Amino acid sequence: MRNLKRILLGVFILLLVLAILAFVLENQQTVSLLFLGWAGPQLPVSVVTVLALLAGMLIGPVLGWFLGRSSRASRKRLA
Repeated sequence: MRNLKRILLGVFILLLVLAILAFVLENQQTVSLLFLGWAGPQLPVSVVTVLALLAGMLIGPVLGWFLGRSSRASRKRLA
């Protein structure tokens, strides 16, 4: 049973890597983002998308931690 789980996990990871590789290879057009007058460098669409994903993965938990911390502090004041 343990070997079956390892094999399925390996197949899942392989499929995920292949999907990411296909996404990167299919999105090689260069774009330049303009935000508040600041023009970013020309990067492939896939790089911009991955950077946005990573930024969200970093910002989301930090906001969750901060908001959870402030709600705990308010509950302590009420008690």
